[in-house]
Amino acid sequence: MKPEKIKVGVVGVGYLGKFHAEKYSNIPEVELTGVVDIDKKAADETALRFNTKPFYNYKNLFGKIDAVSIVVPTHIHYPVAKAFIEKGIDCLIEKPITTTIEEASDLVSEAEKRGVILQVGHLERFNPAITALSGIIDNPMFIESDRLAPFDMRGTDVCVVLDLMIHDIDIILNLVKADIRRVDSVGIPVISKEVDIANARIEFSNGCVANVTASRISREKLRKMRLFQHNGYISIDFIQQKITILKKPTDTEGVFPKIGENNLDIEKGDSLLAEIKAFIHSVAARTEPPVTGKDGKRALEVALRIKESLNATLPH
Repeated sequence: MKPEKIKVGVVGVGYLGKFHAEKYSNIPEVELTGVVDIDKKAADETALRFNTKPFYNYKNLFGKIDAVSIVVPTHIHYPVAKAFIEKGIDCLIEKPITTTIEEASDLVSEAEKRGVILQVGHLERFNPAITALSGIIDNPMFIESDRLAPFDMRGTDVCVVLDLMIHDIDIILNLVKADIRRVDSVGIPVISKEVDIANARIEFSNGCVANVTASRISREKLRKMRLFQHNGYISIDFIQQKITILKKPTDTEGVFPKIGENNLDIEKGDSLLAEIKAFIHSVAARTEPPVTGKDGKRALEVALRIKESLNATLPH
């Protein structure tokens, strides 16, 4: 007897939500039960494309699914996610988890109380260039990160810190095992009403410093991170899914060392598919997801701290 498929829904089938629906529709152990959007045309077209049912109110999924991807505007993450959690439905929420710490805390608490899987969609955690870092990172003391993109109206309901920088905040918090001592930031709105370009300097209690830049008004895409640690320098290209390691050879005693360069051979991968498969695995096995609600909350806490520092520099 074949195991019963996990019934999944997608709430919000705009640009990113359609990709969630596509990935679920191609996973054998999943049944894409329905997609939801208040835009009837978007729901109908997506449902037709992926051979599922369209709905126009997320509450119509209650009682029909085991798990859900929530891909709606950030300001309604909280009410939508809480409604599903209260029904005992496992949730994958796109980043950022919510707009406030209070909302994030409540979702984490409710999920724990009800035994619901709560995963936050910090996509770059599943980038092959990040997963390949296991065993390579060793107490980095300086991190420099640049995430630049051309302007797009998507995401402009929040500032660039919550839109783009939060990806790198999450990665840095996962790599640096220390509390934050100080945050300084600067940024400006250029096209949208929210800040479109920002830089933050994050100082950790162990002495590590992270210099993080995010822009959504650049001419070209750039997503790179550089980490400096006692035994070398690591450069990560998220777009190319490439890691370059520069380090001093171990057999150079008495000789001025020549820095060695090593480009890791990384198998290219689909980060969103990996994220969704990890979610489905957690749902099936009832295990903690790779990016928990608590992880999402901590990234939000730092992002809001940066935003608060940033607001202090803006003209009023």
